[in-house]
Amino acid sequence: MRILVIEDDEIIARLIRRGLENARFEVEVAGDGVTGLRKAMEGAFDLLVLDVMLPGKDGVAVCGALRERRKTVPILMLTARDAIDDRVNGLESGADDYLPKPFDFKELLARIRALLRRDKLHKGRVVRIADLELDTVTTSVRRAGQEVQLTPREYTLLEALVLNEGRVLTREMIQDRVWADDEAFPATVNVHVANLRKKIDAAHEVKLIHTVHGFGYTLRAPGTEAQ
Repeated sequence: MRILVIEDDEIIARLIRRGLENARFEVEVAGDGVTGLRKAMEGAFDLLVLDVMLPGKDGVAVCGALRERRKTVPILMLTARDAIDDRVNGLESGADDYLPKPFDFKELLARIRALLRRDKLHKGRVVRIADLELDTVTTSVRRAGQEVQLTPREYTLLEALVLNEGRVLTREMIQDRVWADDEAFPATVNVHVANLRKKIDAAHEVKLIHTVHGFGYTLRAPGTEAQ
């Protein structure tokens, strides 16, 4: 699988490249935003590792330009640890995940593999987690073979949880991804999650939607841990 690393710090770029190549990925590196955007547009990559602070064109602008051109390649954005605005702007521009610097390479690799798995599932017609099936084309949902009737908002919420399987989504992230430009409050998110649980989990012994107290919500198969 091919990964494009857009990072202007040569030491960090070299470390990422070496680690990913040791993990048997094919890696290309771009040292500025303009070159990175051109490579991403012209090449066939399975994932991008994209730094926010880049010369020529910053990472948020690169990400936004790719999404405007309907490039759906998964993007993992690297941000400064205390730059909350960078993280928010990156997600709003279309990034799929972010990782604060400095980071442990093992976590970077784990997040990359999770995004690649998620992208593979998303490109398929049906996503399956335990006995839950979600059809991303027809927007239909089944649990244990029985169809589940959801409102459009409930479906969008479930899809966000399913496509982020095992990852904790904060209420703020859910607001951004599910409500988009519509106004919503944490209490609104809580109500919709409660309603979704009644339809997805209430009639089943095995529960898939979990609350991570103090953080948010996650959907995961039995026997797996939240990320």
